Amino acid sequence: MGNIIISASILSADLCCLGKDIARAENAGCQYIHFDVMDGMFVPNISYGIPVLDSVSKTAEGVLDVHLMITDPIRYIEAFAASGADIITFHLEACSDAKAVIDKIHSCGKKAGVAIKPATPASDLIPYLGISDMLLVMTVEPGFGGQGFNYDMLPKISRLREMLDEKGIGIPIQVDGGINESTAKLVKDAGAEILVAGSYLFKAEDMDAAVKKLIS
Repeated sequence: MGNIIISASILSADLCCLGKDIARAENAGCQYIHFDVMDGMFVPNISYGIPVLDSVSKTAEGVLDVHLMITDPIRYIEAFAASGADIITFHLEACSDAKAVIDKIHSCGKKAGVAIKPATPASDLIPYLGISDMLLVMTVEPGFGGQGFNYDMLPKISRLREMLDEKGIGIPIQVDGGINESTAKLVKDAGAEILVAGSYLFKAEDMDAAVKKLIS
């Protein structure tokens, strides 16, 4: 397994001090800033959009890890790419032609991630293993921050890692949902390399120490 990367989910940040919270996360050792986009259709909640990403891109120094929880994501790939996204991850369940979305992301010069919800089996990702740049396993139902970790997802992470290793494909697995000091160890042992953390980081009294606990 390579180096563990922490992606700080600003869904749990203080919107009144967003730039300051992003700087705090980056100074604590978070290499990625996780930017959740929700449309109220694919998921029941609504969150940030393109204007906020445009502002965040002027503040964040690390990788902007954009997670699209939206219906028919191909419509907005160019706009998110132009607003500063470095990685654009979309949900397999949200589109009819995932390869077309991946191709669109790559045509914009960005890395493409493919995400799956808890009910979607790992095998559904097989056609995209060789053409995507990252796989995202949701360990909660997408749409809300602060949910508890779904331990039933650990075998899915392990299976994905096995499939990648069997095919000799060196792309990372990202895990999002309920990540804290104890669950981080479990997902790392299962084969994840990029951990999305929100509430655990932004509610910590000492974010530097919290990041170190996730990585170690």
